[in-house]
Amino acid sequence: MPRILFIALFISTFFQIACTWAPLSQRGEKVRVLEPYEINSCVKKGKTTVSVRAKVAGIERNKKDVSKELERLARNAAPDLNGDTVVAASPIKKGKQTFHIYKCVDPQN
Repeated sequence: MPRILFIALFISTFFQIACTWAPLSQRGEKVRVLEPYEINSCVKKGKTTVSVRAKVAGIERNKKDVSKELERLARNAAPDLNGDTVVAASPIKKGKQTFHIYKCVDPQN
């Protein structure tokens, strides 16, 4: 019986690590992710700090998955500040990252 429990726990942990937990909202779909050099004509609206689990059951998650989830969360937050663009403002540290939020399309409105 303990062997079956171990296998079930292993499979459960594997799927949790492989899954994406941060879905992109309908409003977030319209938000772009740009690099700092691409926002010359944009107006800064604010910033957001987002976080996801970097480890599950003591196992490091895939860095690319963590990065994509953080971007999705930042994109989801941008419309709340009337933004349409996000730019990473810090490196990822323990599943946490700061993004600046900009209005680039019709920035004066």
